[in-house]
Amino acid sequence: MNYTLNNLPERESKPRERGFTMAMDKGLSIREVEDFLEVAGDYVDIVKLGWATSYVVPNLQKKLDVYRAAGIPTYFGGTLFEAFVVRNQFDDYRRILDKYNMTFAEVSDGSLEMDHGQKCEYIQTLAEQVTVLSEVGSKDAEKIIPPYMWIRLMQAELDAGAWKVIGEAREGGNVGLFRSTGEVRSGLVEEILTKIPFEKILWEAPQKAQQVWFIKLLGANVNLGNIAPSEIIPLETIRLGLRGDTFSHFLEMDNNPRRG
Repeated sequence: MNYTLNNLPERESKPRERGFTMAMDKGLSIREVEDFLEVAGDYVDIVKLGWATSYVVPNLQKKLDVYRAAGIPTYFGGTLFEAFVVRNQFDDYRRILDKYNMTFAEVSDGSLEMDHGQKCEYIQTLAEQVTVLSEVGSKDAEKIIPPYMWIRLMQAELDAGAWKVIGEAREGGNVGLFRSTGEVRSGLVEEILTKIPFEKILWEAPQKAQQVWFIKLLGANVNLGNIAPSEIIPLETIRLGLRGDTFSHFLEMDNNPRRG
């Protein structure tokens, strides 16, 4: 940091299990990646190449090399996994992970109807090859999953070998965990947290109001994802109580071990 401020929330150090920030790369150029990492690399834990952008983006290997040189792992979006699976190309997908030396993979079923037992088998298989993040929730705004089912699915996927489970929100933050307006389904989140440890969940929260809500609920070290590269620094200031949205919150915060 550039100077000293007392009484800020304590942030976990990288590599960290809590306070994880996942940035979404939706097609940055190599130069944009370099500029992004120069400014915000210290605050990014992992980068997702959104949905199947890795299929069409030029200079994919060079882009991955830039992230790797900065010590930031990457993974392909879950929609790419689904695109391979629906075409009966799961083994090809595994070979792609090896080809690009990927150490993480996302398993999702947000666009594809998939038997959950089969999904857990994919998680189990991939967990022998890479670190798996599994995503729970549908990209279909009309498909409402009840809280007990979110819990059941999340726990089953953790048991199958997922390192963390992702709460679906899409890049717009308007499905899954959120209403179409972007409002958090607060009852759903609270219910999930009665059974699933908060450090095992990566909440997709692309909108500032959503980030503020989760940070006020769970503290500076909540795991947040689908963050735009330009919003990484602003998010870090929200985590530290250095933006108006959380300024007073952290000054008044008690020592609740579930927060901070």
